[in-house]
Amino acid sequence: MKNNIRIERAIKNITQADLANLIGVSRQTINTIESNRYVPSTVLALKIARVFDKPVEEIFILSDED
Repeated sequence: MKNNIRIERAIKNITQADLANLIGVSRQTINTIESNRYVPSTVLALKIARVFDKPVEEIFILSDED
C-alpha cells in the first residue's frame, strides 16, 4: 500500500512530529508509514485522514501487489 502523507503534510505545512502529536503516535511511526515500511491500522489510517480532512482512500492507495 502506498500513501500521500508526505504530500499532504507539505500542503498543510506540518512536520512528521506535528502529525504524530495530532494523532497520538511517535514521529518514528509516521516516518515508517510514509516510507511504506508499515501499514497502519484502520483506526490510525482514519485518524490520519481526519487530520487532512480527506477520505482515507485519498491518503492510502492499494497497489497491484496488495
